[in-house]
Amino acid sequence: MRPLEGVKILDLSHVLAMPYCTMILSDLGAEVIKIEKSDGDDSRKFGPYKNGESAYFMSINRNKKSVVLNLKDEKGKEIVRELIKICDVITENFRPGTMEKLGFSYENIKKINPSIIYATISQFGNDSVYPGRPGYDIIAQAYGGLMSITGYPDNPPTRVGSSLADIMSGMFSAIAILGALRTKDKTGQGQYIDTAMVDCIIAILENAAVRYTVSGEVPQRIGSRHPSLTPFDVFKTLDGYMVIGIGNDHLWDMFCKSIPEFNLLIMAERFKNNESRTKNQAELKKIIEDWTQKHTTEDLVEIITNAGVPCGPVNTIDKVINDPNTKYRKMLFEFDHPIAGNMVTANSPLNLPLTPCKDHIRPPALGEHTDEVLTNVLGYSKEKIEELKKDKIIYVRE
Repeated sequence: MRPLEGVKILDLSHVLAMPYCTMILSDLGAEVIKIEKSDGDDSRKFGPYKNGESAYFMSINRNKKSVVLNLKDEKGKEIVRELIKICDVITENFRPGTMEKLGFSYENIKKINPSIIYATISQFGNDSVYPGRPGYDIIAQAYGGLMSITGYPDNPPTRVGSSLADIMSGMFSAIAILGALRTKDKTGQGQYIDTAMVDCIIAILENAAVRYTVSGEVPQRIGSRHPSLTPFDVFKTLDGYMVIGIGNDHLWDMFCKSIPEFNLLIMAERFKNNESRTKNQAELKKIIEDWTQKHTTEDLVEIITNAGVPCGPVNTIDKVINDPNTKYRKMLFEFDHPIAGNMVTANSPLNLPLTPCKDHIRPPALGEHTDEVLTNVLGYSKEKIEELKKDKIIYVRE
């Protein structure tokens, strides 16, 4: 038994933010019925491809059932209404107002299933001073301030290397849905969850927000170093880059005492504590980097780790995928897809010993479960399914 076994989710979402949320919930055991249009979720058209199938789509849609419906036709909408009656949660991330136009506002859905949990993700939220504004991850990262503090001072604001606004809004939505399911267990009541991507970026600004509210200082781009801990930065090595994280004076003492080249630094007044090191961070970085550039990353990681100080290589993705700890921690999900063949994607980081979340059902081909869901979940006859296929209301993958 996984924690959410028995929970049914009707997933009308697309691309990344909410599909990431429903993937987390499916990892926990929820049955996710993913509704797609005739040409599929938009992300099925995102590369890279293998045998014509989108690896991008597969990376965020494991454990789900794909049902293709024509929601422009009333017969397609009626199937959705029947599914709403038996589902615990409905999810979507359309532009605000789209669900209302389809006839599936929260108020309408509540009439069909009063205890349903309705979860939505949008750029600014459905209840916002910017109603209906469209958006993407990069816009949320920019508007939420994250890009203004990412990168180096002489370079333009920089988008974080993964779609952090999408991912975080998916994660926060999953947490909210778990909370709503707990409330539903206790009270029988559902609720409306309105997650905004920009809100999620603001929520993870961490010390940047309080630096401004406390001091009035507007945080700027400072590269990879920490604004208030030193040395806590990226350092060039003989063959690449590494990071060193010294988060307190005790670690600084250990660093200086364990590495002969830095024995005298512990006596230097300008480096005596974290505050003084941060004031003189540029000079200290040059001193450390003059040393690191004479050694390989591998040697440095061993030397500094043996000193008891946190550090690590700046790995490229190939090294991460092939790292023995990645495999030991079961962070790779390998599966055979009927069209793409053998595939490997990132796995769930959730580790619940009593209810394991690492073994999955592969991502679905387009429309793969239409017949199964209509037959086994809604009890449709073969004749009715054939009629719906003929009228182009559904698509069933043969």
